[in-house]
Amino acid sequence: MSISLPPVNPLNIGIVVIGRNEGERLKTCIRSLSISGAHIVYVDSGSADNSVEFVVHSGFDVVELDMSTPFSAARARNEGYRYLLSQYESIRYMQFVDGDCEVCGNWLTFAYNHLEANASVVAVCGRRKERYPESTVYNQLCDIEWNTPVGLSSSTGGDFMCRAQALVDIGGFSSQVIAGEEPELCYRWRLKGWLIERLEADMTLHDAAMVSVKQWWKRCERAGHAYAQGFSLHGHDEEKYYRKEVLRIVFWCVLMIAIFSGVIFLGPWALILLAIHPVQIVRIWWQQPADLTSLTAFIYAISLVFGKIPEGKGLCAFFIKKILGRSFHIIEYKK
Repeated sequence: MSISLPPVNPLNIGIVVIGRNEGERLKTCIRSLSISGAHIVYVDSGSADNSVEFVVHSGFDVVELDMSTPFSAARARNEGYRYLLSQYESIRYMQFVDGDCEVCGNWLTFAYNHLEANASVVAVCGRRKERYPESTVYNQLCDIEWNTPVGLSSSTGGDFMCRAQALVDIGGFSSQVIAGEEPELCYRWRLKGWLIERLEADMTLHDAAMVSVKQWWKRCERAGHAYAQGFSLHGHDEEKYYRKEVLRIVFWCVLMIAIFSGVIFLGPWALILLAIHPVQIVRIWWQQPADLTSLTAFIYAISLVFGKIPEGKGLCAFFIKKILGRSFHIIEYKK
């Protein structure tokens, strides 16, 4: 039974699509938005394919980032929403979409109506699902990651709708954050008393296109960098932002170092400490929801445990660069 949703004024919605060399994925994204009637801008971060030409030919605005300055998703989103607000005074809500995502048919209407009806909610997101979860184990891991509980949430992912004025009031995304910019934005919103909500509604189909362990490693490395940078910015606040995540990474990485150091000084008996890893894997596997197959849950548990190694690399890279005063550059897992 279909649910009838109140009509929306598409001129009240601005949509920021960001991407770089997304090819057919971007074309699918733009086509899914083309009938919305909303104001759309595509922000391109130095694509070498025909992304810009396709969007222009589709009749939508394009902002091309100056690549002489290091780019990031935060910077692209900021330039996108500021461009839209400078061009269209009617915009009240801003939808952000990654260029590798297709927006589901009723999402814009559903999100718009929810924000209209709930004055205390600043941003909403819905169900993001992988388009091809069965194609690789890495895509499947992403699909599990997206499946978070509905209701009040601490943050959104890359696709979400928010109040445009609240975005302006908070100064937009932090331009210095190269990964995890959405949780950091939501953290600052929450400090001001706003609520973030995840809705029980299909929002986007994502195409991770992850086919190798190298891509998985880079993605985990990026997560470690995000945790470290977020902790550096807000870890000493009352909420202790990302403190648990950072301590967890440090614990597992120090444990690994201690085990192999122990082998050198104490002999092979030190390897018995490696038993803590399978115990942790079984514990995580046992806690996974029933809708996952036993094998899928087991693979996910393995990825969480051994993902701490690349996360540790990303964490160390952040703090080393911070100490040396070096700039941060985006960590890409897609090629």
